[in-house]
This record gives sequence, C-alpha cells and structure tokens, in this order.
Amino acid sequence: MTRVGRVGRIERTTKETSVLVEIDLDGTGKVDVSTGVGFYDHMLDQLGRHGLFDLTVKTDGDLHIDSHHTIEDTALALGAAFKQALGDKVGIYRFGNCTVPLDESLAQVTVDLSGRPYLVHTEPEKMAPMIGEYDTTMTRHILESFVAQAQIALHVHVPYGRNAHHIVECQFKALARALRYASEHDPRAAGILPSTKGAL
Repeated sequence: MTRVGRVGRIERTTKETSVLVEIDLDGTGKVDVSTGVGFYDHMLDQLGRHGLFDLTVKTDGDLHIDSHHTIEDTALALGAAFKQALGDKVGIYRFGNCTVPLDESLAQVTVDLSGRPYLVHTEPEKMAPMIGEYDTTMTRHILESFVAQAQIALHVHVPYGRNAHHIVECQFKALARALRYASEHDPRAAGILPSTKGAL
C-alpha cells in the first residue's frame, strides 16, 4: 500500500517577517534552515534531524530591531505546518516521550497530539541571558507559539543543567524525538483514530 505523504507547507508574511516552512513527517532528517539567527538555526536543525523530519525553513525578519519577531513567527509557522502535515491523525501513536541528556543537562519531554494546545515548561533559573544572538528567554516562547498553532499538549522539564547551550539544545533534541514517536503510524492501529471521543 502506498501511503500519501504527510507534508505541511505554510507561508506567513507580515510587516515584520516573511516565513516559509515545509515539513515532511515521514522524511529522513534532511534539513535546510535559514532564519538569520545562528543558534536558532542550530536548534531547528536538531528538530529535523532527530525527528527524522525533512524540514525547510526560510525566514527574512526585522533583525535590525532584534530577533524576537523572527523567532516567534518562525515557531508559529512551524506549528501550523506540523498540524497540517498530521492530517486526520488516523493510525498514529498520538503520545510520545523522550528523555535526552547533554553532558550535565537533562531534558524530559512528553507530548500528546490532542488537538488542544497546552504547555508546561520548566528549566533551571539564572541561565545565561544570551547564546550568541539568541535570547534564552525565547525558548519558552518558541514552545508556546509552536503549541498554539500545532494544537498539542506539551510538557518540557529540564530538572538540572549549567550550560545554557546544553540546556536549550537537549530540549530541542528531546522534543524532536517525542514528536517523532507520537506522529509515527502504529502498525496495530491502522485506520483507527486514537481517541475515545472520535475526534482529535
């Protein structure tokens, strides 16, 4: 049986940014990302590669002001593209979780592709404020924006960590794997929607 590709494509243009996101949930981890914010590109690369999503992101934003609009609008488009790619969600696992260490840091991520946006996010206090051009307070906002458009429930917990780069990176790696596991097709549930409500 040939499976129809699960691909999402979103173009989002405002006075602040122009964003193109394409994602194939059944890809091989091929990534082509350019936002103008180096560390954010690195994190999106982790998301695609560890999720085995083919991911293209092209963002042109008002970086002469700061990176906020660029990062936020990219996350919104990514969430919308992910939701589009999921389609009717028939036959998927729906739930996924992953724990990822990165040296001294640890991230625990659990996701429910529920159709209801909700975020719980904790990370160590007193992190370094910046990683290159990346404001570390934006990690939570990226997740909020993604969740709002993807319409998923997401719990991200970093119980410990010292290095800001490691703290953020292990979150994206764990998120990638959790999304991969949740969105994959369950061979025992072909044709079945994983909900007692009959809708997701």
